[in-house]
Amino acid sequence: MVSSATAEASVILRLRPARPATPAPRVDFWREVIEPNGTEVAAIVANARLAMSRPDHAINGDTDWAVETRARFHRDAYNMLQYARALSPQNLEVLALLGRAADELGRTREAIDAFERCAELAGTDRIMIEVAGRLGAIYLRLGEHATAVRWLQLVHGGLSPVTAPSLVYLANALAMHGEVPQAIDTLVNALPAPSLGHYPAETTLASFALAVIYDRDEQRGAAFTVLDRMQAMLGVQYMSYLQQELAKLRFPDPADLYYYRGLLYESQAHYAEARAEWTHYAAITDAPWRARALEHIAAIDALRRQPQQARVTP
Repeated sequence: MVSSATAEASVILRLRPARPATPAPRVDFWREVIEPNGTEVAAIVANARLAMSRPDHAINGDTDWAVETRARFHRDAYNMLQYARALSPQNLEVLALLGRAADELGRTREAIDAFERCAELAGTDRIMIEVAGRLGAIYLRLGEHATAVRWLQLVHGGLSPVTAPSLVYLANALAMHGEVPQAIDTLVNALPAPSLGHYPAETTLASFALAVIYDRDEQRGAAFTVLDRMQAMLGVQYMSYLQQELAKLRFPDPADLYYYRGLLYESQAHYAEARAEWTHYAAITDAPWRARALEHIAAIDALRRQPQQARVTP
């Protein structure tokens, strides 16, 4: 009986599939040598990106958040990235994101430090587009025009959601210092050929910025041509698309927003709103295009004095 039981057990064991051995975790030896905290840093970067994406999604969804609510997400990201930098001081992604979080929180000098260290490690030829663009915008806010233009001119790669704000900042900066032809060329050369039914956000923003520069230079016909083409392409979405793009844009000179809104409202014959925006801009006594804003106000006032049937858009 014992022999029979033993034989039966032996048969069962032969029939039962062998349980595969649990593989030992694979360790990339050289990666651990070069970046010993790589896994932890990658997790921190992912969480920081997620935190900073929340305010961006809110703007895209036209959600009205309080300033403190927006700042909380960037503050969380900033704290995480400070720790990540301590773990990996030469990580370009960490430095770029840390600079962005610091910039959003108004920690300007810390932002410059992180961005310029990132640019130094990457080299001029391989600098991240967002790093060059944000450095240029920061130096514009600080009034250091030459340094700002130098960084903004490093933005390359054609028109895209990432490059569009920097190209607009560069064009505005050039125009402000009398280099209007170069400002116009910056945007004209970046804009793709018009494509019926396809007018992405970055094309919308760059096209409207071009119309603004034409208007400031008193090239009224050229400005009208650009605006007319935009309205034909975007149709009823023209106003909402532009309002959304302007809400996302952080102008180095906050007064520029009044000018952009003034032209937007005027192009849609919302004259009361347009006049209010032009008035806000003209109230800044040293605004570079104050005289042009006053001309817009005078044109709107003259239009409103006309009989309804005789009105023509300024």
